[in-house]
Amino acid sequence: MFKNTYSHHFHTNYVVITMVQRSRGTSSGRTRQLRGKGKVSVAKAVRIFKVGDKVIIVPKAIRAGMPHLRYANRHGKIIEMRGRSYMVEVADMKSKKTILVGPVHLELA
Repeated sequence: MFKNTYSHHFHTNYVVITMVQRSRGTSSGRTRQLRGKGKVSVAKAVRIFKVGDKVIIVPKAIRAGMPHLRYANRHGKIIEMRGRSYMVEVADMKSKKTILVGPVHLELA
C-alpha cells in the first residue's frame, strides 16, 4: 500500500478562491478618458513654445510628460522650459499651480 505523504493541511473540504487585487496606478480608471484621442504626429512631439505663450492642456494617450487628468482642458501660461518639457502655470481656484507638461499635451490658446 502507498503511504500518504501529504500533511493534514491539504485535506480540506473547501476551496479558497482569491481574486487578483486591482491596480491603483497613476492612470488607473482614466484610460476611457484617453480613448479615441488619435495618433500623435512627430511635428506635435517636437513643437517649440515660447515663454509667456498661452496654452491649453490637452492630454493625449502618451504617458511621457502627461499631466494629471484633473488639469485636462485648462488654460495656462508657459513659465519656463525644462529639458524637452514646459513648466505651465495653471489657476486652481484662488491659487496658482505650476505643473510640468510635455509638448505633446499642449496646444496654443
